Amino acid sequence: MTVFTPIIYIRAVEKFEVTILGCGSALPTLRHNGSAQIVNIREKYFLVDCAEGTQVHLRSNHIHLSRMNTIFISHLHGDHCFGLPGLISTQGLLGRTAPLHIYGPEDIEGVFRPLLDYFCNGMEFEVVFHPVDTHQFLPVYEDRSVTVYSIPLKHRIRCCGYLFKEKPLLPHIRREAIEHYQIPVSQINNIKAGADFVTNEGVVVPHSELVIQREPPRSYAYCSDTMFKPENAELLHGVNLLYHEATFADAEEKLCARVFHSTARQAAQMAQLSHAQRLVIGHFSSRYEDENILLKEAQSVFPNTILAHEKMTITL
Repeated sequence: MTVFTPIIYIRAVEKFEVTILGCGSALPTLRHNGSAQIVNIREKYFLVDCAEGTQVHLRSNHIHLSRMNTIFISHLHGDHCFGLPGLISTQGLLGRTAPLHIYGPEDIEGVFRPLLDYFCNGMEFEVVFHPVDTHQFLPVYEDRSVTVYSIPLKHRIRCCGYLFKEKPLLPHIRREAIEHYQIPVSQINNIKAGADFVTNEGVVVPHSELVIQREPPRSYAYCSDTMFKPENAELLHGVNLLYHEATFADAEEKLCARVFHSTARQAAQMAQLSHAQRLVIGHFSSRYEDENILLKEAQSVFPNTILAHEKMTITL
């Protein structure tokens, strides 16, 4: 094996960020907006849930509406989707022409198509609805950067979360290896993809000697309104960041079960069971003036827990 002179490489980590636009529950408050998030993966922007006012919160976070081509809706309760018609209408006013793809429960088009036909007639872009089977863990979206899976949740109506799994980045090829073995440009992409290199003398140089591996792929799971569902832990195993609803504290556990939500402690148990690296809790009930009670209960089970708040950006 050839030993090259050490060279310091600066590994540029591709962007993977989650920005909280809203983390409140159904009753509006002055502290929190309704549920909505932006997931930015390698400068591709995905909107996850769209409560009323979402387009205003996008503007306050300096995120232009034209950057979004894909929206994921967890379920058809108003605090997760009432902002959708307004956001689509505004995009029409701004002259959008590119298709807008919306993923959500199976009846999403039946609910929103009549509204769009009435309020957004004559738009120059197509709104494409993609029905999601909320009872299955399935890939629902894929591009060169990410695969998105549906996560079956347990709520009062059809509801699913979404798991964003980054695709592995190709490794860097060592510059000194190119010079040492006189590797032609035509072979570089093959080597990055995993091929060995054969010199003019017939010597096989293994792939591992020629490249520097990139950072491992990252993942983010969004679990909106749901009861504690421990069977999902296997689906979320090792997730880098888990967002899980934590509507109530332990004192409201009976109410929590009745309305098909989770306590902060149950959210932490899910993070623990799934071996998540970090947990962020949200969807806070309006009854709490101070959500630190929820944070303390979660951290007693899973210490690496933080509270969501508007304009928070979490980097993976």
